[in-house]
Amino acid sequence: MTQVLDRTVVDPHDAALIANVHPTDWVNPAPARRYNLVVIGGGTAGLVTAAGAAGLGARVALIERGRMGGDCLNYGCVPSKALIRAAHAAADVRDAGDFGVVVPGGVRVDFAAVMERMRRLRAGISHHDSAARFRELGVDVFLGAARFTGPDTVAVAGKELRFRHACIATGARAAALPIPGLAEAGYLTNETVFDLTELPRRLAVIGAGPIGCELAQAFARFGAQVTVVEVAPRILIREEERAAAILQESLIADGVRLMVGAKIEGISTATGGKRIRVRLGGVEDHVEVDEILVGVGRAPNVDGLGLDAAGVEYDRSAGVRVDDFLRTRNPRIFAAGDICSAFKFTHTADAQARIVIQNALFKGRARNSALTIPWATYTDPEIAHVGIDGQEAAARGLKVRAFTQGMDGVDRAILDGETAGFATVWVEEGSDRIAGATIIARHAGDLIGEIAVAMAGGVGLGTLAKTIHPYPTQAEVWKKIADAYHRTRLTPRVKRLMERWFAWTR
Repeated sequence: MTQVLDRTVVDPHDAALIANVHPTDWVNPAPARRYNLVVIGGGTAGLVTAAGAAGLGARVALIERGRMGGDCLNYGCVPSKALIRAAHAAADVRDAGDFGVVVPGGVRVDFAAVMERMRRLRAGISHHDSAARFRELGVDVFLGAARFTGPDTVAVAGKELRFRHACIATGARAAALPIPGLAEAGYLTNETVFDLTELPRRLAVIGAGPIGCELAQAFARFGAQVTVVEVAPRILIREEERAAAILQESLIADGVRLMVGAKIEGISTATGGKRIRVRLGGVEDHVEVDEILVGVGRAPNVDGLGLDAAGVEYDRSAGVRVDDFLRTRNPRIFAAGDICSAFKFTHTADAQARIVIQNALFKGRARNSALTIPWATYTDPEIAHVGIDGQEAAARGLKVRAFTQGMDGVDRAILDGETAGFATVWVEEGSDRIAGATIIARHAGDLIGEIAVAMAGGVGLGTLAKTIHPYPTQAEVWKKIADAYHRTRLTPRVKRLMERWFAWTR
């Protein structure tokens, strides 16, 4: 059976983590008479809001009931990417023969060492999100559960804080799925999977979204028998179908069994494991596993906050309701991050925190709708996207043209042996204005930044065509797409005029 650690302090790395993000000997400060800003929640949105406001001279209080750093540090981006990097290393050793490199004995993954490395790196990074660091930044840090007691007051650990403005940044958590028998059989989420110390021999992943696909591939590369069960007709339903199809091939090549368009009818315990009853194509099947990972579903953390007392509207599925300025119905109170955003990404939370600082402290008019938000799924190959695609453009009545370049036409990708994938840029009809882009490539998450900058700065494909990229790099894919756009400007009429010009000047 898989061993799961108690998530209290269990080793030196976890001890260092807890000492930073929720020190047991922490003493809450005496509250100020009134705060310019009280921030509830110490995840990305809350930390950026608190640090930014304090750095500008505001009197700030930050309240966190759990671990500072939120999901990103403790249960999300940081630990998952550490595991994904180890999985990449395993795949590189497995595929070393393709490069003429012989590795005697092949791949042998020490899963306990993989997890120890993750905990060590997470603990090292945790200083940036620590209670002590934020105290040094001038923030009054209160550890405990916050509850609004009125439109301009909040209570924590027996103390009441008065504020001119507040920001709700309590984030979201893994949601419980209404699958018969799931709770009784037991399951892992992103909040518990990183406590494993032994590799499950057989792992079922429910959900083929970003979290499900990333962890399914990683655990398969570590040597687990992985089955992904997804109710949608394909994986990564939000991504472009061509990109998802390429990733699906990669998952299958890594040994992942995919059951898409499947309905889970029930889960029960079996001898030495768990049994999942699945209906697929009208036929009942079953999957026997040692562990189940739920990789889909998020619920906003609205319970216990006393939002009604503060005059804040909320929904238990969508979270706190805000306007385009991230302001709640109570004009004193704003929200940022997963608690109010449809885009549940760390970088979105960071960007929204900056909007809150402008609008709450300086009566700014920064708009959430003005953000250019890219995202990436860190599988191998990665999928990254920004803006809209052709299907969404059609739904909006926007005419666009698509320009696509396969990675098999990019020299560096060929030399790296990373030719699976492509990049597509959509531009508005009659201009070079970029409406959106999708790229599937091993380094897509890094490559999408160039297009995000272009869109945020109003730079079109014409400018990208003039940009000199180092050779050889995989970023040349954008240069090639920009050159393809330029070639469309050479219409038959323009070409005839050019031919006449050159004939006359010979």
